[in-house]
Amino acid sequence: MTTSVLICDDQALVRSGFRMILESREDLVVTGEAEDGAEAVALVRSLRPDVILMDVRMPRVDGIEATRRIVASGAPSRVLVLTTYDLDEYVYAAIRAGASGFLLKDVEPAQLVEAVRVVARGDALLAPTVTRRLLERFADVLPGEPPPPAAELAALTPRELDIFELVAGGLSNAEIAERLYLGETTVKSHVSSVLRKLGLRDRVQAVVFAYESGIARPQAQG
Repeated sequence: MTTSVLICDDQALVRSGFRMILESREDLVVTGEAEDGAEAVALVRSLRPDVILMDVRMPRVDGIEATRRIVASGAPSRVLVLTTYDLDEYVYAAIRAGASGFLLKDVEPAQLVEAVRVVARGDALLAPTVTRRLLERFADVLPGEPPPPAAELAALTPRELDIFELVAGGLSNAEIAERLYLGETTVKSHVSSVLRKLGLRDRVQAVVFAYESGIARPQAQG
């Protein structure tokens, strides 16, 4: 199955470089390029790409606002944020806006290709090490007492709640399966059910939701 990709970056050399890398793979095709967020939003409506490679800092409409508009439109496209900085405030905001993950612009070609494939499958590109840095960010934005758990959590079964907490900790399906002595397929089914019940797009949004609802709390930074 072919995955269609829209590249959004204000630098033509960056766009052409990504296009060359992606189109060297038989299962990936670049259906369009955008110079800024406004153009990306318009192209998503007409092209309906599976994945959008989204730069953060662009003129007119930046990648954060563009991601927010795309997600709000209900488009099924997944946004993969590209940035020069490792989890800066802009990337954090993009994840909050609905991005399914992020990559540094100096990523190796093979990593870029795999990232697009991962996001296209509906998985979130959020490795445990990245999750820890994201959670450190939460330590700065969630001071004081934790908020009461979100009402939506009442829809989860005890098992789903257990799995949700482990997802919030950045564990993969395989790691959760090992921790709870379950089959990986069973865990995947539970994770899908959790995301559906909570109205979340993917695991990235699950992590954000878990910390904002008080189900998980960042570790105190020494």
